Amino acid sequence: MSIHIDAVKGDIAETILLPGDPLRAKWIAETYLDNPVCFNTVRNMFGYTGTYNEKTISVMGTGMGIPSISIYANELITEFGVKNLIRVGSAGSYRKDVKVRDIVIAMSASSNSGINNLRFTGANYAPTASFNLFKKAIDAANTKKIVFKAGNVLSSDEFYADDFNSYKKWAEFGVLCVEMEAAGLYTVAAKHNANALAILTISDSLVTGEKTTSKERETTFKNMIEIALELA
Repeated sequence: MSIHIDAVKGDIAETILLPGDPLRAKWIAETYLDNPVCFNTVRNMFGYTGTYNEKTISVMGTGMGIPSISIYANELITEFGVKNLIRVGSAGSYRKDVKVRDIVIAMSASSNSGINNLRFTGANYAPTASFNLFKKAIDAANTKKIVFKAGNVLSSDEFYADDFNSYKKWAEFGVLCVEMEAAGLYTVAAKHNANALAILTISDSLVTGEKTTSKERETTFKNMIEIALELA
């Protein structure tokens, strides 16, 4: 048992899917896993372990933002022996060619967070996906004929930015979309020699203004889940 996860070692699989929304974790478990067992309800951050194609796999919510996912990733790796952490979440498009419901596989995660500046005393650290998981995700998407984009994403501490048009600078430098957790996940995984990857579905576009509903974000976005489950 850790501070934020009410489980014992062995309750959680070596591979875990990490949506931000705990209700999405519940939906994934009930929709895709055989015989899911709930291992965590602390702070209503639901976590489940079951099987998919006879492989044991877990899923748990992480909440929103780099501090929240960093806490859960740290405890999952150091207290429960998790080796593969796969974020499955929503993101906002920064580019016209990245459309609502498109899949983005995050090779790296830029950030406006100050957390790594604290870690590295003002130096820049480049949070990067684990190559192993990244390649497997590409292969799984190609096998399933799921169209995707891969590249740099922005993990932002701001959901409601004061300068709405600030996204244009990131887009100019090739950033595909914005989310709030990948940079934290990649950093913690690297520190503890674990594997991490973020697979994202575009839920809205800062370019066109198109968006999905909260219910759609909770219970759809099936393509990214199917890619992630293949990594188990």
